[in-house]
Amino acid sequence: MTSIFDHMSSDHKRCDGFFLDAEKAASKDDWPATQQAYQEFYPSMELHFTMEEKVLFPAFEQAQGSEMGPTQVMRHEHEQMRGLMRSMQNALDAEDKDTFLGEAETLLMFMQQHNAKEEMMLYPMADQLLADKSNQVISEMQTLAEE
Repeated sequence: MTSIFDHMSSDHKRCDGFFLDAEKAASKDDWPATQQAYQEFYPSMELHFTMEEKVLFPAFEQAQGSEMGPTQVMRHEHEQMRGLMRSMQNALDAEDKDTFLGEAETLLMFMQQHNAKEEMMLYPMADQLLADKSNQVISEMQTLAEE
């Protein structure tokens, strides 16, 4: 049985890999490779956010009996990261290396902090609170990924 922690942490690593590929390509002014890597990264991050916002967070909040707390903070951070990703896309479209890499640096710092909060606090709490539903939650998240 896979835990929520394992499933979502693995997805963090997958998204991080696409991000690093895009950042490396941009640093070399290889815009076609940057575009290709970013077109893997952006939808992967959106899917990750969607799995959390549509499946994990509601299940967590129902089990916790409150919409306040860590999920509220995570949703807010998702919106901030989405703004940075849109800025990166705009810089990519303009082939603006300095802006792309500057936004990437900010996003990387944000992702590292965000992922640490999820992996050190939220996911372990979710595994505990949703122990009897974890397979169902993971299955619902996988279904979103297959759509």
